[in-house]
Amino acid sequence: MAAKDALGVRGEAVAARYLELAGLCIVDRNWRCPQGEIDLVAQDGHELVFVEVKTRSSVAFGHPLEAITASKLARLRRLAAAWCEAHPGSHNSIRIDAVGIIMPAVGEVEVEHLERVF
Repeated sequence: MAAKDALGVRGEAVAARYLELAGLCIVDRNWRCPQGEIDLVAQDGHELVFVEVKTRSSVAFGHPLEAITASKLARLRRLAAAWCEAHPGSHNSIRIDAVGIIMPAVGEVEVEHLERVF
């Protein structure tokens, strides 16, 4: 596994744990379909939450959340619809969140959670 991929896997684990500690229940991880992948799907009370996780080892090339562009958000919206279609049930209230993680080789991990980014 490439170092970048390993960093992403660790970041998603950190994000999932952070969300669980915040009271969300993780219901799916790394769900894939022909249109792409959703990092995390969680339940927050009555809301279904689709979470994009971006992890960087530093901010040398910008904050991880800066990598979430308008086109990426539109794709996430399509992916959320595809997930709901593949998982029939009551999905009355959904939202898309983003979690940015800075995970340096040495030092504390920083987590930033933005709700309702789209």
